[in-house]
Amino acid sequence: MEQHLTHETLIQTVLSLSEDNVRQGLGGPFAALVVKDGVIIGQGCNRVTGKHDPTAHAEMEAIRAACHQLGSHQLGGCVIYSSCEPCPMCLGAIYWARPDRLFYLNSQADAARIGFDDQFIYQELSRPITQRQLPTEQLDHPQRLAAFELWQTSNDREDY
Repeated sequence: MEQHLTHETLIQTVLSLSEDNVRQGLGGPFAALVVKDGVIIGQGCNRVTGKHDPTAHAEMEAIRAACHQLGSHQLGGCVIYSSCEPCPMCLGAIYWARPDRLFYLNSQADAARIGFDDQFIYQELSRPITQRQLPTEQLDHPQRLAAFELWQTSNDREDY
């Protein structure tokens, strides 16, 4: 029988995971849990440098593990615990996954003080595409809408 963990135990767990990640030299000081009915169904720690993957943030790792565990791309009925306020990428993934709630401990400002500053990304997202630092251009191609049209008329699609 699975043990249903308390809110305080889940907080302590995510904090311990983030500290252990640093002590073991596995990545940044970030950890996340996905919890359903008081049971951890996914957990993750920052593995950006170890995996050579800029998307291997704690929340992304936890979401991937939980979705795999559930056999679903959505986390309805779940709660996410994060050691830090999610970055723009992770926050986007959290919204796409649709959990019921998000708890976090450290703030964006706390992360910025130790060198993890997401303000640049937030500022870039608020600018028109033509004013962003990353040169970005939409390409026109006669087949660019083909996959979209197939999706729109597909009887096998699963909306999300």
